[in-house]
Amino acid sequence: RIFEEAGLGESTALLSSVGIGVTNMLFTLLGINLIDRLGRKQLMYIGSIGYIISLSLVACAFFFEWQGMAVPIFLFLFIAAHAIGQGSVIWVFISEIFPNHLRGSGQAFGCSVHWILAAAIPAAVPFLFSTIGAGTVFLFFAFMMVLQLLWVHFMMPETKGVSLEELSKKLVKQ
Repeated sequence: RIFEEAGLGESTALLSSVGIGVTNMLFTLLGINLIDRLGRKQLMYIGSIGYIISLSLVACAFFFEWQGMAVPIFLFLFIAAHAIGQGSVIWVFISEIFPNHLRGSGQAFGCSVHWILAAAIPAAVPFLFSTIGAGTVFLFFAFMMVLQLLWVHFMMPETKGVSLEELSKKLVKQ
């Protein structure tokens, strides 16, 4: 839908979808490889900054009516940022953040919220595109990623190499 909104034909949109899948797979593998080297928070910074840049560029592409492959390229950048950052980190972080006695319930709750929002947000996109426009939607998403970056910086604890006891003490102080 996004590629068609950007003026690409159906066949180009289908080809771009394949590109997104390949990009997602490659950068997820990279994220998995880096998560224990760089840490969860570092990958979240990379992902958040990548989100802000790519979503802002997609918004500009719609506002300024950039033609051609601009939107697919910027969306590939978005997918790469997601896969190396939040897409890889969420599943590790969610298993580390809860104490053992709450881990099962916490992971179930976190995963449920994730998948509900992962369904609701794309479901709302066609309505939002037709009412406020694609550029405004992507600009809003970019702004939300600025808020995410602030949350990562000020609130998210690093869990790499941190024992559950140390993590609990850090979280209580916050």
